Amino acid sequence: MSLTAPEMTLKMAREILGVSSDATPAEVRKAFRAAAKRAHPDSGGSEGAFQQVMDAYQRLQDPLSDRFVQPPSRPRTTPDPDLEISPRLALEGGDVDHRMPDGQFIRITLPPGLRSGDKVRAAGVELAVYIRAHDGVLVRGDDLWMTAKVAPGLLKKGGRITVETPLGRRSVWIDRKAAERGLVRVEDEGLPARGRRPAGHLFVRLSATPSLADSAALALLRRFAAAWAA
Repeated sequence: MSLTAPEMTLKMAREILGVSSDATPAEVRKAFRAAAKRAHPDSGGSEGAFQQVMDAYQRLQDPLSDRFVQPPSRPRTTPDPDLEISPRLALEGGDVDHRMPDGQFIRITLPPGLRSGDKVRAAGVELAVYIRAHDGVLVRGDDLWMTAKVAPGLLKKGGRITVETPLGRRSVWIDRKAAERGLVRVEDEGLPARGRRPAGHLFVRLSATPSLADSAALALLRRFAAAWAA
């Protein structure tokens, strides 16, 4: 069974990839490539095993974890051949400038819907795509993950919030069940479908922030409830 990134500990993620706590980012990526190749269904693995490898790699990239301190990179003589992109580029596609191992900069046009582990060929070289976290947005598999600060009252009764996503502002309704668990899923607002990969979802962690006033929708609901009770 594949563990979702919030359930997976850093220790488990390192064990899945076979890296130590002092592994450099380049070593983690190298271990991920090898593990993903072994776990891929086309190589005799399974979809569950492959997804677990993906989750482990994304867990080690999670900027929301205050327990993971990325060690300084070791000196290297050539640039990393992997192609790192932002969640926005993964969503929409577009042009990105990349430095090749020989030092040459090239511009690559990417299609929308790329996932970590996908391959892109440019200038005769095959590059492995890795989606880095950016502006508080993290990609896990097909899904986007982010955190939204909300008024404590919203986590008790629910309400509507507005969140800034890589694709713009979205209005999200928080029902009571989502409020209780502090997590809401927005259908089909993750990475777009591509090939055999389905469209992903947007997961928003709800972080109670006492300094925020209750939303207008929640305040209106409370006024309506008070008037009804009278």
